[in-house]
Amino acid sequence: MRFTPAKIAGALAFIIGVMAIVAGGQVLLGQLPDYYVIGWLPIYNFIAGLVSALVVAVLIWRESPYALPAAAAVFAAHAVVMIVIRTVYGDVVAPDSLRAMTIRLGVWLIILVLLFLQSRRGRVATI
Repeated sequence: MRFTPAKIAGALAFIIGVMAIVAGGQVLLGQLPDYYVIGWLPIYNFIAGLVSALVVAVLIWRESPYALPAAAAVFAAHAVVMIVIRTVYGDVVAPDSLRAMTIRLGVWLIILVLLFLQSRRGRVATI
C-alpha cells in the first residue's frame, strides 16, 4: 500500500482520537488528576475522540468526499473549545488541558494541510 497524504492524515486522526478517548475516559471513570477539571471538558474530549477515531479517521482513510469538511469541523470544534476555556475558564483551566488542546489543534492543522495537498491531487473533495 502506498502512503498518500490522506492515509497519513487518517492515521494521525485515529491516533489523536484514541488519545482523546483515553484522556477523557480516564477522568470519566473516576481517575481524577491532581488539578481542577472543568466538568464538561472530559465529556467533550471523549466524544470528540470517538468522532475523530471512529468516523473522521475512517472518512479520511477511505478518501471520502466528506473527509476534508469533517476534518475542518473537528478542527473548528477544537478551536471553539480552546477559545472558551481560554476566555471563560482562563483563571482555573489546568495547564495540562491547554497543552492537550494546543496539541490537538496542531495535529488537526497538519491533517488539514495533508488533506489539502491530497485534494490538489484530485483524490479528496474540497470544501
